Amino acid sequence: MDFTFTEEQQMLLDTTRRFVAKDYSFEARRQVREKSAEGFSRDAWQALADIGLLSINVPEADGGLGGSPVDTMLVMNAVGEGLLLEPYLTSAVLATHAIALMGNDAQRGEWLPALASGEKIAAFAHDEQASRFDRMAIETRAWAVGNGYVLTGHKSVVTHAASADVLVVTARIGNDGDMGVFLVPRDTEGVRLVPFKTVDAVPAGEVWLNQVFVPPGALLAADEAGVAAVLDIGIAAVCAEAVGALDKLLAATVEYARNRKQFGQPIGKFQALQHRMADMVLHIEQARSMSYLAAVRCNAPDAAVRNKALSAAKVVIGQACRFVGQQAVQLHGGMGVTDELDVSHYFKRLMAIELQFGSTDTHLEAYAAQLA
Repeated sequence: MDFTFTEEQQMLLDTTRRFVAKDYSFEARRQVREKSAEGFSRDAWQALADIGLLSINVPEADGGLGGSPVDTMLVMNAVGEGLLLEPYLTSAVLATHAIALMGNDAQRGEWLPALASGEKIAAFAHDEQASRFDRMAIETRAWAVGNGYVLTGHKSVVTHAASADVLVVTARIGNDGDMGVFLVPRDTEGVRLVPFKTVDAVPAGEVWLNQVFVPPGALLAADEAGVAAVLDIGIAAVCAEAVGALDKLLAATVEYARNRKQFGQPIGKFQALQHRMADMVLHIEQARSMSYLAAVRCNAPDAAVRNKALSAAKVVIGQACRFVGQQAVQLHGGMGVTDELDVSHYFKRLMAIELQFGSTDTHLEAYAAQLA
């Protein structure tokens, strides 16, 4: 297969990487992480909007660039390289796709231009405690009441929930009805939010919906297949982010091995350590290939083909996250887990990605079931 990027795609990747190199150094990220009340930089978010990265997943008919999953993959590569704390995944990928795929003309017109310009932020609120091993096991309920719906439930680890202007909430309509997707402004009465930071410093929150009333126009669609399609796009996106982080972790490890001396020579000359770094390269290249597969297949019309490819990619990339992360920390020694070194931050993010959208073991079981 030809994995050569088009000229436009290469320019997109180069533009994103230049932004990360110029405006999002590790020290700049540290300042954002430690000093920003929201846990990310509004200036960086606006800069992403200014160079068009927030409009990639907005259709051309709605004023966006109408990019492909491969375009998203390239941006997420750079997001992983820079360990961006901004809500790109939840707002510019998941929520934007949900509104673009399932929203009507009024909903798309209200939200997509605002999300593309950086004026508004949306948080995709789907995960629950019961959905850890079954992403469609949603207990949040929406009841048709009068001229609208009443939502009740609890959403877990909703990234950037506290900074979102609107929550894109999934809920079962009635007792055993279809899965609906609702636009719920964060300041709606009955919404309770407890913010926190995840182990990889990403802002998140627990969201409780206590008899939250929304008008009928808040319902994007009752479409479980549409929700699954959005989640599949998310899997492909985090796979691409992982590859970017893996590349940076390998580069840092190789550089350290060249400079760290033991017994009068760089430790990179020791054959045992060379073998370990060679194994890191193999895992990363396998992960890169599976990331390409995920990007190509994440919007395939056949759900079975899509699920098989994405589960396979998540397994291979999850294994790479764990192996490469552990090797990088071990080869750096005790300093590999210190907050001052970027290696520990890449390791934490990779461990979070390994569990996001289903763990490696969960997807391995799903892949095996599909083969059976």
